[in-house]
Amino acid sequence: MTFPGGVGISGLTVYDWETQDGVCGGSPHVHLVCSEAYIVIAGEGHVQTLTGSGYAETPLSAGTVAWFTPGTVHRLVNGDGRLRIVVIMQNDGLPEAGDAVLTFPARVLADPAAYAEAATADSAPAARRRRDLAIEGYLELRERVDAGDMEALAEFHRAALRLKASLLADWRRRWEAGPLLAALRTGEQLDGLLTGDPAYLLDSAIEQRTPQPRFGMCGHLDTYTG
Repeated sequence: MTFPGGVGISGLTVYDWETQDGVCGGSPHVHLVCSEAYIVIAGEGHVQTLTGSGYAETPLSAGTVAWFTPGTVHRLVNGDGRLRIVVIMQNDGLPEAGDAVLTFPARVLADPAAYAEAATADSAPAARRRRDLAIEGYLELRERVDAGDMEALAEFHRAALRLKASLLADWRRRWEAGPLLAALRTGEQLDGLLTGDPAYLLDSAIEQRTPQPRFGMCGHLDTYTG
């Protein structure tokens, strides 16, 4: 669902499945063109990130608002098993169209067919396998970044671009038809008000959507379509 301003919204209950390094949480991944915001509504945990500045952990608790820009490798950790978040995504439609890239090991990132197979998750066991494979690649990447090898992060970004290169033209069309169009409409409305014509206000309306559950990368998602 395109939320006001051309952003997307979803509800997230972070996975409480334990990972190979002893914590519970979701699948590490990166977004190529979308910023993401977390509004924490329950529970405690943190988000682990890898950026050009290195590794960091940001604590999350009820009331926290945190956001990050494209290129930030992020992993949600469910500290108390109750972490629930409202997620706001820039450029509604692009994340659903493949903007996210999971941190699978390099051998999987280099093979588009293997990546597509590993990224598919239509059941809890499949989502867990996907998460565990992303953790495997993430821990390898984090170890190199922790050692000061920032080229490792650049290599991952280049691999992500190669995987998604064929989708870029479609992403641009979606952006033009969604977020860009929303901004242009605001300009048209301002033009109308500036000339004393509020006629567009007669087209006002209210809409409602019910959540559609699915297995997300970081947890159980409630998404909204239409």
